[in-house]
Amino acid sequence: MKILLSKFSFADFVRTSIHDFKEITKFRLAVSVVFSSLAGFLLAADTLQISTLLSLSIGGYLMVGASNIFNQIIERDLDALMERTKNRPIPSGRISVNAAFVLALICTIVGLVLLYNINPKTAMFGAISIFLYTSIYTPLKTITPLAVFAGALPGAIPFMLGWVAATGKFGIEPGTLFMIQFFWQFPHFWAIGWFLYNDYEKAGFFMLPTGKKDKGTAVQILMYVIWTMIVSLIPAFGITGNLRLSITGAILIFIIGLGFLFFAVRLFHKRDDVSAKWLILASVAYISLLQIIYVLDKWLI
Repeated sequence: MKILLSKFSFADFVRTSIHDFKEITKFRLAVSVVFSSLAGFLLAADTLQISTLLSLSIGGYLMVGASNIFNQIIERDLDALMERTKNRPIPSGRISVNAAFVLALICTIVGLVLLYNINPKTAMFGAISIFLYTSIYTPLKTITPLAVFAGALPGAIPFMLGWVAATGKFGIEPGTLFMIQFFWQFPHFWAIGWFLYNDYEKAGFFMLPTGKKDKGTAVQILMYVIWTMIVSLIPAFGITGNLRLSITGAILIFIIGLGFLFFAVRLFHKRDDVSAKWLILASVAYISLLQIIYVLDKWLI
């Protein structure tokens, strides 16, 4: 009976540990970042190397996870004030600050080693991403709406990181991929800032460009959606080196861009939380479909 109980206790411990690890590393966000990196890799690679893909996937996840852990260590008191974050492992007390710091260091070191084994430039951009996210973006969130600009820099690295991992070079191709995801960050995070405005206000986070859920913010969201659409079509004009987009691919990108634009216009007219939530979903769908279309366009068309 005691053995049976101990087995159940160990199983519960493992289950809880996995859950807390996924939560403190922000599993869904980390997976989406890995997806972007793999898309960039597939756009540059001529052959698929499983070992490189695994190193990029695991190393990328650990680097994003480390950034998120450092972020939650720094913001633990603010997370405790918000409904959305008060039950995270650190503010809830399930993971101590010291344990979280050790875990972040392990993730950073192992992630950097895996990325360095691909090539030094990949590790360098991974390290830059962690530095910008934890040292620039995180502290600026309680000071100025420009934090979103600072956060867009590390947020735009994953798509281009995959290209650098495949080629070991940085040029116009990964630069274009960076630019696409950079512009996309603004409507995406401003929509989140709009939808979670009241919760962010409790912690003193300044996420919206005007500081309010007003017409000015809605206009800027709309403008950045348009900029994202334009930048996403640049490879169709044959001026981005080896990064190309066929006419068919460009038409598909334009169509999903119109869908993205529709929800931005809807937020501009209604300026309510429901429209902001729909724009969040539309933005995630747009960047995911864009990356899929880009990859399929290279390999199938």
